[in-house]
Amino acid sequence: MLYFDSPVRSRAPRVPPSMNDTPGRAENSDPDDVARDAGAARRERLNQLLLSVAQGNQQAFAEFYRLTSSRVFGVIVRMLHDTGEAEDVLQEVYTSAWRRADSFDPARAGAMTWLVTLARNRAIDRLRQHRETQLDDSAAQDLPDDDTPSPAALAEASQERRRLQDCLDQLGAQQRHAVRDAFFSGATYAELAERLSVPLGTMKSWIRRSLMQLKLCLER
Repeated sequence: MLYFDSPVRSRAPRVPPSMNDTPGRAENSDPDDVARDAGAARRERLNQLLLSVAQGNQQAFAEFYRLTSSRVFGVIVRMLHDTGEAEDVLQEVYTSAWRRADSFDPARAGAMTWLVTLARNRAIDRLRQHRETQLDDSAAQDLPDDDTPSPAALAEASQERRRLQDCLDQLGAQQRHAVRDAFFSGATYAELAERLSVPLGTMKSWIRRSLMQLKLCLER
């Protein structure tokens, strides 16, 4: 089961208008403008994080996961109606995101759009494997008609899942659990180090080496 921390809201300090501002301008800012600015800043932050992930930055990957996994998990659960299946698919989505981040182009789509598209396609693959499960109408309305995977695409997805599991099995038991918990359960490096009674630096080294080993294995 995944747990997500609730955002903590704090009141921003009041910033007085500059001498060139019209009196009352700061207090009368349009809430829609503020919301748009905040949304744009968040989108840009996610874009930069995903670009850093493409360079192999594990810290950027952890931050990207923290900022996006709650929404992605919700999309998958809404389509599959099964939290256990959704957790499995979530793991596949972020493993694919780690592997394929270099294909992300912010000029074509934002990072969240790119990630949600990946999640939806993975969820569809899972649904097609369980023919008795009907795609929820409300979820289907959000999906373009050409998202239906071909038999070849289904076979490829199944092969990728087997490859992922095979590559994970090649890691040591502690390293495998550390990678799963760090990126698919939201545990921090400090929490993992405490659980396994190892220094924080050792845990970071484990994660870094394990991710690189996993990436190399999947690219063979």
